Amino acid sequence: MKLSGPLATLSQYHPRNLQHDVPAGISVFLVALPLCLGVALASGAPLFSGLVAGIIGGLVVGGLSGSELSVSGPAAGLAVIVAESIGDLGSFEAFLTAVILAGVFQLGLGLIKAGRFSSLFPDSVIKGMLVGIGIVIVLKQIPHALGRDNDYEGEYEFSQLADGENTVSEIYRAIVTASPGAVLISIISLILLISWERAAGRGINFFKNLPAALLVVVLGVGINQLFRLYYPDWYLGDNNEHMVRIPVFKAGQNVSAIFDFPDFSALKNPRVYVVAATVALVASLETLLNLEASDRLDPLRRQSSPDQELVAQGLGNIVSGLLGGLPITSVVVRTSANIFGGGKTRVSTMLHGLLLLIAVALLGSVLNHIPLACLAALLIVVGYKLAKPSLFVRIYRDGPNQFVPFILTVIGIVFTDLLVGILMGTVIGVVYVVYTNSQATFRVIRDKNKVLIKLQKDMYFLSKPRLKEALRNLKRGDSVYIDGQHAMFIDHDIVNMLTDFGATARAQGIDYELNEISLKKRNTQQHATLREAITEE
Repeated sequence: MKLSGPLATLSQYHPRNLQHDVPAGISVFLVALPLCLGVALASGAPLFSGLVAGIIGGLVVGGLSGSELSVSGPAAGLAVIVAESIGDLGSFEAFLTAVILAGVFQLGLGLIKAGRFSSLFPDSVIKGMLVGIGIVIVLKQIPHALGRDNDYEGEYEFSQLADGENTVSEIYRAIVTASPGAVLISIISLILLISWERAAGRGINFFKNLPAALLVVVLGVGINQLFRLYYPDWYLGDNNEHMVRIPVFKAGQNVSAIFDFPDFSALKNPRVYVVAATVALVASLETLLNLEASDRLDPLRRQSSPDQELVAQGLGNIVSGLLGGLPITSVVVRTSANIFGGGKTRVSTMLHGLLLLIAVALLGSVLNHIPLACLAALLIVVGYKLAKPSLFVRIYRDGPNQFVPFILTVIGIVFTDLLVGILMGTVIGVVYVVYTNSQATFRVIRDKNKVLIKLQKDMYFLSKPRLKEALRNLKRGDSVYIDGQHAMFIDHDIVNMLTDFGATARAQGIDYELNEISLKKRNTQQHATLREAITEE
């Protein structure tokens, strides 16, 4: 029997992967830390709930996941749903009950193998999702890199709830109010990251084994402290505005003061089940899309199990709801940071969860000195790798049927949000592909007054307008032969139109002949073909 998930990892694991997984895990941890807090803030939930979800996403979902590289945690795409649901249900504790139910629903989806539906999304839309997210990451991190931290980390919608701005206006205001200290920290961090990666690419072990992300954070903290001593005007301070801000817990603090627990009396409220179903469906959709995307980014081209992933997500959300955490999904930003950080196995994902746990338990006061500006540099590099200009050129060369849904998905994500952008790209992509295919379903070949209309493939109703126009262009005295032998399916409306045109052709003095157009003939041929195939087998 072929092993999958954590069993496969343990059976195939080699200690040499640690040199890749440890730096990647540290990078993901540093990226996830502000994102967990930011998503909790955006959701109107306790900050600690975001950290709980991040820890469980790493340790529980990471260990059971259907993917070696996918990273799970609280997702920005659910923030609005969570905020509205908390208000609708009346309390965060009641919402936690809905999170547990959502996990049960996801578990059921995984067991009935609903993950197969992820393959329905067009390839161009998945590519557009990755590029769109990359652009949004860069645009959203520019203000943080310039020292404007009014908007919380993890909000990827175009219209910002936190300060009433949008992505473009926020960048403008960040440029106008740029902080010299933040700008310098960001520039130095970017230079260090790019130089470090190039040196690691040349095979120098020192640069390959030491995580650049960790060095950037240490450097960011050090530079800010130097500003405090020598350039007070550039000092970013140690406040909520420009720093990571983790809740700091005191020794002996009551557990009930740290964790929120579900209110199971909310099970009597029918709205809880509606909220649970909504969270389960949206979280599952986002997870399955990210799973498809992570497989495309995986250098080893491994194929993840979507059904196993849904089971893992379901169990993760059950645990998260029980411990006071936000809903969990597989998320693009942290997964991308993991892959570009060099992660090879799920150990990097689980390590990031362990580091979040240690940070919450022991290192809150230390990590609260990290400037958001240096973390912005980390995310800008991740965003650029997702949205390299060469990707646009490559997909453009694949033709309009790939580029149109791709670019519309990108535009939708950048100027609305992730789910709306994906929906736009999918709908328009399917319509565009169907439309373009309908344009090549038949050919009209004219030699003086002899006309051949050859049906080259299946004829659906979308081909009807062009075919009708071709019939309209026929002239008196034409000898027309319509050949349908190469079309395995002909829409009923088209058969009727071609048949009815016979009377019009006679009235206009057109010699008109149909070959294998009748529905009865088509069905007979298809059944005969099927019988032949069965006989051969």
